[in-house]
Amino acid sequence: MAEIVASLAGIGARYDAVFCDLWGCLHNGRTPFPAAVAALQGYRRAGGTVVLLTNSPRPKASVVAQLDGMGVPRDAWDEVVTSGDAAQFAMLSGAVGRRVFHIGAEKDEAFFTDFAADLADYARAQPPITRVPLREAEGIVCTGLRDDMVETPDDYRAELLLGKTLGLPMLCANPDIVVDYGDKRLWCAGALAREYEAMGGRALYFGKPHPPIYDLARRRLGALRKGDPQILCIGDGIATDVQGGMAEGLDTLFITGGIDAAAFGPDSNHPDPALLEPWLAARQLSATFAMGHLR
Repeated sequence: MAEIVASLAGIGARYDAVFCDLWGCLHNGRTPFPAAVAALQGYRRAGGTVVLLTNSPRPKASVVAQLDGMGVPRDAWDEVVTSGDAAQFAMLSGAVGRRVFHIGAEKDEAFFTDFAADLADYARAQPPITRVPLREAEGIVCTGLRDDMVETPDDYRAELLLGKTLGLPMLCANPDIVVDYGDKRLWCAGALAREYEAMGGRALYFGKPHPPIYDLARRRLGALRKGDPQILCIGDGIATDVQGGMAEGLDTLFITGGIDAAAFGPDSNHPDPALLEPWLAARQLSATFAMGHLR
């Protein structure tokens, strides 16, 4: 049974570090949540380390720039780890070949050129990745929809069918299915990968809940603090943040007021236990803690 808690401060002393999700927890894609910012600042002042762990397909530098642009203060976090970072390493390693067809927006161009410091040397040592038309590709790199404000996965059916027919593996840089951008719900790369698998194609994932992003997060955390830190995973994605944390053997804090807020009663700040427990049981998952909004 998930213990409903009032604040991060109430449980934070049990943990040396948190792996905290971004969208739905710290911001809504447009503006930061002041209470969440204050919670992470307070946790750091008390000696904790904050690693922002996101399924964004963009590399670390792009996400940091986005956070700065939104006004998220630098003293609310210590490190950023993205699904894009983990997927970049796989791409550079040749997971889907060296000639790839890209599905994604112009804003994702940095995925092919901008590498974090711990990936840059590796990138320089590898043969180049070349983007080619679909029929010439060895694999597909999917960072998202080309225009997620208006498109849906149905718009990609023909491309996905051709890729499946050609037997191309797909590298999915963001396992999320949807994300809330302000008050608008947008489709993510994970939705295209799901459709691809439903057609019989093969998709490879590197963000939450899959191990590669946690391996990278632990390595970067290890550069900040030594020993065997106790880690709490925080997020509003039951199939990403909570499932991923559980698979890693880590405690989890489920933010119920995020993407599934409507399932837990009319007050998003206070989830109804009578609704929360059956909802978790139906998914055969149980977070260690639950909270309406991060605070």
